[in-house]
Amino acid sequence: MTTQGAASAGGFEREERLPGGTANRGLVARVGATVRRPRHEGSAAIHHLLLHLENEGFDGAPHYLGEDDQGREVLSYIDGEAAIEPYPEWSKQDDALVSVALLLRRYHAAVRGFDGSRHRWASSVPVPYRHGLLSHNDPNLDNIIFRDGEAVALIDFDLASPGSALWDVALAARLWVPLRDPYDVPDDRARRTHERLRLFADAYGLDPAERARLADAAKQSHAWCYDIVRAGAAEGRPGFVQSLAAGLAEHDDRGRRWLARHQRALREAVTQVSTAHEKNNH
Repeated sequence: MTTQGAASAGGFEREERLPGGTANRGLVARVGATVRRPRHEGSAAIHHLLLHLENEGFDGAPHYLGEDDQGREVLSYIDGEAAIEPYPEWSKQDDALVSVALLLRRYHAAVRGFDGSRHRWASSVPVPYRHGLLSHNDPNLDNIIFRDGEAVALIDFDLASPGSALWDVALAARLWVPLRDPYDVPDDRARRTHERLRLFADAYGLDPAERARLADAAKQSHAWCYDIVRAGAAEGRPGFVQSLAAGLAEHDDRGRRWLARHQRALREAVTQVSTAHEKNNH
């Protein structure tokens, strides 16, 4: 399946450069109703995943449309807005947080029938969190598309691999609650960490066993994410090199220390809510 470059009935459509993520900074373009992205070692697996989601009727991910004459993958463009620094106020609201949890749950429901073991992926998650389903692994603020303040789609599946719902929830909570040192959260959310984590876990519907493991999964996912950036920088990939040069090491250290200090408090925050929820349903 091949799509010819930026060709259109009237000649060639103009390419609009998109921000792209850390790995693809400056390499992603919009052409009309499509997005063109460079292929990588896990692209074939991701294309199978996106086709599965489309067949399941999941409307929260791009459709895979083939390749263009430059060898780039062609995906459908999803209208909306992503939270890009400086983060807009709507992205920090509780409604936005809840909608991310609900979108993630819808994705997990759609992907449960997909067998990821038959494909080659560009990343892998820690073994204790590698079971159950194909996780997105990168629900970053700029990888979720919003319309009218509501999360409607996940984009950038480059890090997708066999994982688990818990792993994705931990990744998303760490980024969206967020779970980090108050030095790196210069707004009111830093004083509402436990409340917002409970809200996220409740909105997703984590079961008691998952709640008990959420804080540790968040700590593990923090280290996993920063290890990916360091590996990319060591390979000389520009986006990762720039991130490392912009104080990422200090940000990482603060985050690791904060998560280590607050493991018990975070665990209690979500498990206590689970207990109360169970009592209310008896």
